[in-house]
Amino acid sequence: MLLLKISVGFIGTILIFVGCKKLYEKYTKLWLSPLLTCPAIIISFLVVCQIDYADYNQGAQWLTKLLGPATVAFAIPIYKNFVLIKKNASTIILSLVTGCIVALASSYLIALLFGINNSMIKSLVPRSITTPIAMDISTFIGGEANMTAVFVIVTGLAGSVIGPLIIRFLAIKSAAAKGLMLGMGAHGCGTSKAFEFGEKEGMFSSVAMILAALLSIVITEILLPLFA
Repeated sequence: MLLLKISVGFIGTILIFVGCKKLYEKYTKLWLSPLLTCPAIIISFLVVCQIDYADYNQGAQWLTKLLGPATVAFAIPIYKNFVLIKKNASTIILSLVTGCIVALASSYLIALLFGINNSMIKSLVPRSITTPIAMDISTFIGGEANMTAVFVIVTGLAGSVIGPLIIRFLAIKSAAAKGLMLGMGAHGCGTSKAFEFGEKEGMFSSVAMILAALLSIVITEILLPLFA
């Protein structure tokens, strides 16, 4: 029985994701994004088959643990284009420091404006960082990691839609500008979208996503008294 539960959670999730990804690649519609369709199918399956989430998660938890290594894999395009990154180092650092401060501060202020409770505020603050690191930061400052994951996904989807619209509207040509904007504003989703523009855009987006996460850890530590 335990083996069956693990198979449903682990193998079943992979198969559903692969199917959703192929569907998205064929039709490339936003509402067919695996980030939307995959959870919807899994939730429907669990409800219809009356499978408890705790049983499903016995297998699925191993996929969650792979988020960290998956993020590290973005170092490959960064290594391949290190000379280009070094050439644009000052632009990258200045853009990302500004972006991190704006992302963290705006999340906090918007939450206060709408009267969200303190725990939810702390869950919302790291929304502009890639999921595994955002969840760690949320836990560190006293938020709910699972809620943070939801906010990260919503932010990523919104950014991957709005980002390309801004690029077209402003006629942005620079690969660095496009990549840094998508990586900073929409982390993993944005990086996936950036690679659709080109390898350089994807590389700059990967740099933005990883460095933004590291910078956010430092900035959160500095601003931690504000979140208390």
